Amino acid sequence: MAVSAEIPARAGVGLKAQHYDAILGSRPDVGWFEVHAENYMGAGGPPHHYLEAIRRDYPISLHGVGLSIGAERPLDEDHLARLKALNARYQPGLVSEHLAWSTHNDVFFNDLLPLPYTGEAVERVSDHIDRLQEVLDRRILLENPSTYVAFESSEMSELDFLQAVSLRSGCGLLLDVNNVLVSATNQGYSAEAYIDAFPMALVGEIHLGGHARDRDDAGQPLLIDAHDRRIDDKVWTLYARAIARAGVKPTLIEWDNNLPGWRELFAEARTADRLMSAQDALRRDRRKGLEAGHATVG
Repeated sequence: MAVSAEIPARAGVGLKAQHYDAILGSRPDVGWFEVHAENYMGAGGPPHHYLEAIRRDYPISLHGVGLSIGAERPLDEDHLARLKALNARYQPGLVSEHLAWSTHNDVFFNDLLPLPYTGEAVERVSDHIDRLQEVLDRRILLENPSTYVAFESSEMSELDFLQAVSLRSGCGLLLDVNNVLVSATNQGYSAEAYIDAFPMALVGEIHLGGHARDRDDAGQPLLIDAHDRRIDDKVWTLYARAIARAGVKPTLIEWDNNLPGWRELFAEARTADRLMSAQDALRRDRRKGLEAGHATVG
């Protein structure tokens, strides 16, 4: 019998094949695991053998990377059917997708590409989310992207776009804090102001990851959402700012490339857990202070 599907407000880790044996051998004290849905869309084999074993002990979430939810064409019904079967098989606590597109006609691009923030795009993305939620019979979360350019044709801000899609489709949001810093640095706006304005009531999950540093052709800082190293101190600071507003949320450590050993990855999860515990303690202290003040007045 598998454990509850509910994702706790703790740190989770992206599940990678290189860590299967370490996880099953040590049963680490980690809150949950997230898998890229497309990696488990085959019928069987070693990936499902290990995922079934891990699912018996931990909740999991499904994170889609290939649905192309921002594309102009309709969603791929075969892909949706595979995702539906995977959802039924593992009963994930959360399902999420990227605000991006990766298909054009019959061509698939191995990247998550941005889209202009227009009213037309709100309707298209919302229709696609409606179809996805209908197939899965559940609410999904939509992730804010990492971006490197802005479109002149955009009619609204990214935050307004995300809120409009959520209002139209009923989906929740996945706040990727590293993506916030990447986009803000590349486009010259305040990551702190973005976090302060983010609609935290809609957030069902948070992502944290590492980024690479580069320079653009003009010599300005350029961040790449690489997921190939430890989480930057600036991202940890933004994360603390986010949960100070939102409260603690299920928080994923994303590390997809240049994978470290399990101990290093687990240490990142422990850091997130400590920050969440500290935030919980602060909220309890504030609540006690308010209660004590009310008692004194009474």
